[in-house]
Amino acid sequence: MTTTATWFDARTTDAVAAAISELSGRRIAVLTGAGVSTDSGIPDYRGEGAPVRTPMTADTFLSSESARRRYWVGSHLGWKAFAAAEPNAGHRALAALEARGLATGVITQNVDGLHVRAGSRRVVELHGTMRRVFCTHCGQVFDRRDIARRVEHDNPWIRVPADVPLGPDGDVLPETTEGFVIPACSVCGGMLKPDVVFFGEFIPAAKFREAEQLVHTSEALVIAGSSLVVNSGIRLLERARRRRLPVVIVNRGQTRGDTRATVKIDAGTSEVLHALADALPALG
Repeated sequence: MTTTATWFDARTTDAVAAAISELSGRRIAVLTGAGVSTDSGIPDYRGEGAPVRTPMTADTFLSSESARRRYWVGSHLGWKAFAAAEPNAGHRALAALEARGLATGVITQNVDGLHVRAGSRRVVELHGTMRRVFCTHCGQVFDRRDIARRVEHDNPWIRVPADVPLGPDGDVLPETTEGFVIPACSVCGGMLKPDVVFFGEFIPAAKFREAEQLVHTSEALVIAGSSLVVNSGIRLLERARRRRLPVVIVNRGQTRGDTRATVKIDAGTSEVLHALADALPALG
């Protein structure tokens, strides 16, 4: 079977054909990283041209009011553009693979919610989601859209600039934080935190076990748009290798897992995932 993606160069065409051969007849688990969302306008962390950033750590956020103020201003400025991002062809291809029974689900390192919006039903969000905010004191959960409306009400001077350049987590660098009112829990007045895993935090054990189970019930692993710098990705790759599953990596540039992959495709994730979804036959 050949791919319909005739715009690939010869080497990529051969790699996609090899991937199709390895994946055909197998139920596939998928691990995605930031590279899957770049075609939706959300930049990645480490790819070519990625913005220089100083990530917020959990300790800094929890211990410093000024750091929380800076975070909430920058996050709010980028929220509307981040939330308006639309799923791309790669997200839709993975949803189609799941709908056809070829993919067991998606494990993602992204916090943008685009897999869910594309129609994927089983999505393990390893690093959480920007769609929710929770109180660190009482545990109450809030919809991020409601928090955004409160921020605008309490800080009417804030103006979201047009065509704001987003950071990978939907934030921007604020010009000033002076006078900003930090949102607090409307139930107990406690500290609010986005439901994402900050740098310095561990992925919840139950969440990682869910990801492991998805790999365990699959017969192949596709890794798309991740450099595999984060250890959780490498750990899942190793779970697949121990079971001697085919591993296909799709990413522009090198990853930490290239030498361990059955097939490495150095190309854009949207095009390749779309080609795989078009070419993989139904399970017998």
